[in-house]
Amino acid sequence: MTQIFSIVELVQQLEALGVHSGAVLLVHCAFSQVKPIEDGPLGLITALQEAIGPSGTLVMPSMTDEEEEVFAPERTPCLGMGVVADLFWRLPGVLRSNSPHAFAAWGRHASEIVAPHPIDVPHGLDSPVGRVYALDGQVLLLGIDHTANTTIHLAENLAGVRYRRKKRTPALENGRLRWVEYREIDHCCENFRLVDAWLHERGQQRMGVVGHARARLARAREIVNVVVEQLRRNETVFLHPFGVDAECDEARASLADA
Repeated sequence: MTQIFSIVELVQQLEALGVHSGAVLLVHCAFSQVKPIEDGPLGLITALQEAIGPSGTLVMPSMTDEEEEVFAPERTPCLGMGVVADLFWRLPGVLRSNSPHAFAAWGRHASEIVAPHPIDVPHGLDSPVGRVYALDGQVLLLGIDHTANTTIHLAENLAGVRYRRKKRTPALENGRLRWVEYREIDHCCENFRLVDAWLHERGQQRMGVVGHARARLARAREIVNVVVEQLRRNETVFLHPFGVDAECDEARASLADA
């Protein structure tokens, strides 16, 4: 019979991994890898809040699944970010940013982290991931690897990579619909897996188990530093060669116009 972890046990696992009271903690999670646990997804959120305590700040991605629909922070779901993230923004005391690239936050720095941020640079310094970085926050990956780590996109911005993909999203301005067209640093993200080895070589990533999931914990600043260093050596280290992936093809092709 599969063990059902209690909230108390989850808190102990998180603390053993290195999550501490007062932390600013950005979490990406695949709950299917964590379960079964006490109280399901809500139990995991409770454990995360207890691990960082009342002076901590819990942050999760909360971006829209529907790129062609106007984002409404009070009702737009984010099922693509997982069941935990889609529950988190709905809870009392949790704030959510008003952007199709939204994040949600609870705790001491929540209002600062979800303050307005630009649509056309989703993961720059002036964004929730940029603010977690500025606050020396931690990044926790539960049941997933760095392919889901949005902080790496911040590093791409800070490294000044030139590749872009064309994007567009609807937005309301003074009650009127307009389309925002922009060029975003983006690709398939599969090669973000390389970051595991880069962090391990420096001893900057802690590995463990939370619930039944493999867990990774690292400081946002150390993720950014190691990725910026690698990108300045090889700007296209994350991009597949032409012909492997359509998103990477578009990003590579954009370099010709950079």
